[in-house]
Amino acid sequence: MTTWTPWRELEALRHELDRVLRAPGGRSPGPSSVAFLPGRSARAYPLTNVSEDLDAIYVQALAPGLDPDKLDLTILGNTLTIAGDKPAPAGVTLEAYHRNERSAGRFVRSIELPSEVDGDKVEANYSNGLLAIKLPRAAVAKPKQVVVTVG
Repeated sequence: MTTWTPWRELEALRHELDRVLRAPGGRSPGPSSVAFLPGRSARAYPLTNVSEDLDAIYVQALAPGLDPDKLDLTILGNTLTIAGDKPAPAGVTLEAYHRNERSAGRFVRSIELPSEVDGDKVEANYSNGLLAIKLPRAAVAKPKQVVVTVG
């Protein structure tokens, strides 16, 4: 007697769906109309580098083709959120693509920062597709030098 497991049932269902989608006359999935979901998994956008020194945290976000006026940066606690809208190429229909790896559409990316920052002193610059953000550390997050007295 075999023990019933839901995982075996799910695996059988997956194999059956794969078989139906590959069958002649079965419709294979066409290009996805969902932006930022190439292939089978979601991709973080924009791609970022985060670095720091004693005074500030630096974020560089690779985001070519954006209108800087439509970028929205917000800071809440130690979380930076970058949101915007990447326009689709004009004049090309979804059905015309053979390969579509450059996504378009609305995006939101939240990045956990290593410490709290002073939101009033944040500087952001967008040039040549690179968004550079300087986030000065909040006074409470900066390391303090403590003088030790010998007594």
